[in-house]
Amino acid sequence: MGGTSWSSDSYSRIASSHSTKSKDDIFTSTSLASDMSPKGVKFREARDSDAHPESLAINVFLDETGSMGDIPYILVKEKLGALMETIMKHGIPHPAVLFGGIGDHHSDRSPLQVGQFESGTEELNLWLTKIFLEANGGGQDMESYLLAWLFAARHTSIDCFEKRGVKGFLFTIGDERSWDSVDGESLKNLMGYSASEGITDAEILAEAQRTYHVFHIHVNCTGYKDNKTVIGYWRKMLGERCIVLEDYNALAEVIASTVAVMHGVDLKSITANFDKNTAKLVSGALANITSVTTTSKKDGVVKL
Repeated sequence: MGGTSWSSDSYSRIASSHSTKSKDDIFTSTSLASDMSPKGVKFREARDSDAHPESLAINVFLDETGSMGDIPYILVKEKLGALMETIMKHGIPHPAVLFGGIGDHHSDRSPLQVGQFESGTEELNLWLTKIFLEANGGGQDMESYLLAWLFAARHTSIDCFEKRGVKGFLFTIGDERSWDSVDGESLKNLMGYSASEGITDAEILAEAQRTYHVFHIHVNCTGYKDNKTVIGYWRKMLGERCIVLEDYNALAEVIASTVAVMHGVDLKSITANFDKNTAKLVSGALANITSVTTTSKKDGVVKL
């Protein structure tokens, strides 16, 4: 994470340049970009700086399989501004966002892709558009969302938690449930570990939750709409932090509003800035989300 900052004017220029482009014109990667590979990565860092003295780490992992490929396209083309500006308008002036991609470790070439934590407009656009939309998946109702938990738990280092005891945020987005485990051999191949034992979803989720508020946004407008097995899995794993979203066009606003609500902002004051349909979608999705406090490791001070 560098010292660059979000600029609405810069994003307007980027969005204008994207406005007439197809998904293939924007997402040009035909394989995993080398700097998006998790293999051999020790840490992705979200550090404070003169420009961002109190950074807040936010991970957004997007399902890049066939059923979900339009979401990154809409996000970068139309909604990146809504994501950043909604967060910053509601008391979080220094978000550091990492975009990543999730696939299926049983069938995909690139089941985990990770950018860098960034706050600047150009940089966020760069990492988001580098995601390789593999558009594959395994043909069942499971993807490897637990790889996002693994990476966040073991391969990120964030000042918000390490300096101030404030948890970051980790969002996975998709329409299926997670595989319940990853075997050691797959982890060696994917992450470059010299040796590894397998992990279960419950084990690695618990690790990620030590430093992050972990959410999953179930996109409830695909072939898995209202699927009891899929939603039941997420309810079991995350409880109220399974967010069911009826229209993925409101995804950016849901992510941003979740961060704000968890930091004590009243949901109605956030949705008052949205159009009527978006406000309804966000209010419905976040009806059960409430703010929390975390305790500093260093001095026991209670902070949001």
